[in-house]
Parts: sequence; C-alpha cells; structure tokens
Amino acid sequence: MKRVAYRLFRSTASFQYRLGRQLTPAGKLVLVALGAAGVIGFDTNRTVGYQAFTLLAALLVVAAAWSVVFRVRLDIQRVLPRFVTAGAPAAYRLVIRNGTVRPQRGLVLLEDLADPSPSFDEFLRAREPGEERRNWFDRTVGYPRWAWLIERRRGAGIAPRPLPPLPAGGAREVEVALLPLRRGRLAFTGVTIARPDLFGLVNALVTIPLPGALVVLPKRYAVPDLALPGVRKYQRGGVALAGAVGDSEEFVSLRDYRPGDPLRRVHWRSAARVGRPVVKEYQDEFFVRHALVLDTFVEHEESDVFEEAVSVAASIACSIQTKDSLLDLLFVGPETYCFTAGRGLGHTDHMLEVLAGVRPCRDKPFRALRDAVLERSASLSGAVAVLLAWDAPRRDFVRRLRALGIPTRAFVVGDGTTPAGGPGDQVQHLEVGRIGEGLARS
Repeated sequence: MKRVAYRLFRSTASFQYRLGRQLTPAGKLVLVALGAAGVIGFDTNRTVGYQAFTLLAALLVVAAAWSVVFRVRLDIQRVLPRFVTAGAPAAYRLVIRNGTVRPQRGLVLLEDLADPSPSFDEFLRAREPGEERRNWFDRTVGYPRWAWLIERRRGAGIAPRPLPPLPAGGAREVEVALLPLRRGRLAFTGVTIARPDLFGLVNALVTIPLPGALVVLPKRYAVPDLALPGVRKYQRGGVALAGAVGDSEEFVSLRDYRPGDPLRRVHWRSAARVGRPVVKEYQDEFFVRHALVLDTFVEHEESDVFEEAVSVAASIACSIQTKDSLLDLLFVGPETYCFTAGRGLGHTDHMLEVLAGVRPCRDKPFRALRDAVLERSASLSGAVAVLLAWDAPRRDFVRRLRALGIPTRAFVVGDGTTPAGGPGDQVQHLEVGRIGEGLARS
C-alpha cells in the first residue's frame, strides 16, 4: 500500500508541477471558474451556468491550441557564483542569444531545478515533526509527510523572470534573483522559456537542457569572539604544517655542523670567519591548534536539530581567527574526517564547503568520534564541541578532554527537550528557533 501511495504522490506532484507552469495566474482562475460553472450548470433546465462553462472551455481550448505552434531557438549561458549561503538572497547572470531571424518579445524565463522528490526508502524512513499526533489515515498513507519532505528538500526559490525584448540575432544579459533554502548542492537541469497566448491564459513552453550546479553554504549566525584558551603545543612536521606563515622555522642560534645537516642551513659568513662549517639552528614548531568537533549521530536524516548544529559549527568556524593557529574540523560520516584550516594550510571557505555536504551518521556509535578526537589530544590546545544531545557518552567525552588539560567549550543543540546539564558540566544549550539568541550569550 505504501509503495502504491508513493507512486501516486509522485505522479500527482509531477502533474501539478507541469500544470502550474502551463497555466498563467489568469488561466488558473479560468480553470477554477470552469469547474464551478460545470457544477452549477449541470442541470441545463434550471441554470444558464452551462453557457459560462462552454465559453470558458472554448477560451482554454483556443489558448492551448495557440501555444502548440510556439517555436524559439535560444542559446543560453548561465554564469553562477562559486557558492551562496542558505537563507541569504543572491543573484546570478544569464546570457541569452536569439538564434532566430525574428525579434522575440513577451518571453518569461523559468529555471528547472533537480526533482526534490524523495526516494521510496527516504519516504519510509522520514518522520515529520508531530506526525505521531496526526490521525490514523494520515499516518498510514503518509501524504502530510510527503508534502513536508518536498517542501524541506526544495533547494531554492527562483521567481519567473520576464525577459527583455530579444532582437533578431542579438543577445541580452539578465540577472536572476535566487533565494537558497537549504545547504548542499543546488543542481540546475535546464531552462524553460514560456510565452503566454493572446488571452494570457496558457503558456507555450520550450525547455532547453542546461545543467549546472553551485554550492550552498550553511546558514550562519553572528558569534561573539570566543575565548579559546590554550597553550602552544608541538606539532609533528611543524614546518610542513605551518607553511610559510607566522613563526615557522624561527631562528634560535648558530652551532657547529653535524653530519647530515642540509647545506641550505650552512651560515657561510660565519663559517668563513671561524674557519669551520657553521649551521643555523631553528626551534621546533610550537603553535596553537584547536579542534572543532561536530556531532553527526542523529536518528533521522531530515532533522532540524542536525541542520542547526551544522549552522552553529559553520558560525564558529568563521569566528575563530586562524591566521596564527590551526583549526581542525572533525566529524564522522562514512568514515572519520579531519579538515584543517589556518597558517597557510587552507581557508575557512573550504571548511564551509565541507560543512555544506555533511550528512548524518546512522551506522556508527558516538565512540568513533570520541576516539578520533582523543587520538589527536596531544597536539590540541583547545576544543569546541557542537553536540546533538547531552547523554552519558557525550558528557564523558567532554570531561575526558578537560581532564587531559584541553580547555573545551561545549554547545548542545536541541529542540527544547534536551536534558539540561548539571552545575559542573559547563555546557551551553542552544534551542532550535532561538540559536542566534543563544550564541549571542556565548
């Protein structure tokens, strides 16, 4: 039954999508009036509603027939930015060239995005917030869940864009407004050109394949400067890690040459003065390194708590100055990942792109993340943990870091039902819907 319902939902959604594009707002109004006239005028002996029905049906038939003969040949190039941010209005450019010998007027551009429909397995696994309070029929059939998933998976809002007149063989550049709705990869499949008929009821549509994609970065909140205490620690392979930034290869003193010393370290002026080889000695690499730990262990993939946790991690990554320190982003997906930024190794933008693609982990325990962080504890000056719960494994993880002498800030993102920590836990709870207020108090 669920598979039959799923196929019905997909077919209905596809039909509604095509009909919504085919009809103009005036056409939709005429279609509603046509249905009303059909009901009212069913008895032709008592009302004249059938006359209105005939007139409206004739208008729609003529308009639909007019739209069939529409042909246009356009060459379109889409110029996308490298990335945009979820929830922040953005724009991109389209270059449109008219490949016909006739001017084109009254055209409207419609963007074609990837189908947001979930797979059957995703439909079965998903849980709409508050679904347990719905009636038996809605829970069994699952249409409210389907509608919630479609709305949640919509990548962006792009309004129809009226095009300026296109001269024969000429080109125009237009700007299209874009409102990204969710982080991740926003995929374009093509462009549809619409032209209303003479009555303004039915759009003639021509679809031009034009694949493309851009990265939508996580939503970010304003975060005050985080006090991340911690001392410099030795980093294995420090010179290679630090690149050419800061105090890498800081000069300490001169000493006599030892077999195996590289010739590039010989101080030739001093060697000439004392009559024997002398080399420059450098201090070992000691600098500050912080860990940004993201908890990805959540029961359901479509989780508002998880999405907000990613936004919190992105906000913190942007607020930490990495010019003179390293920042490691650690999380668990199909495997354990560690991405490093700072001191010439990478930029925060790259870390945000990584966070744009983070997905929940449902097949590993929290222990996998704990072990990955503790393995690096000897080189960490401090840590920031963004957690999805405050249960025993997570409390133990934070306490072990602090017991190792690693100053740790812990943020617990929840929906208001997360158990509060005790007086000695020193954690900050952030509630979905009030994340910005919570971070402002951090």
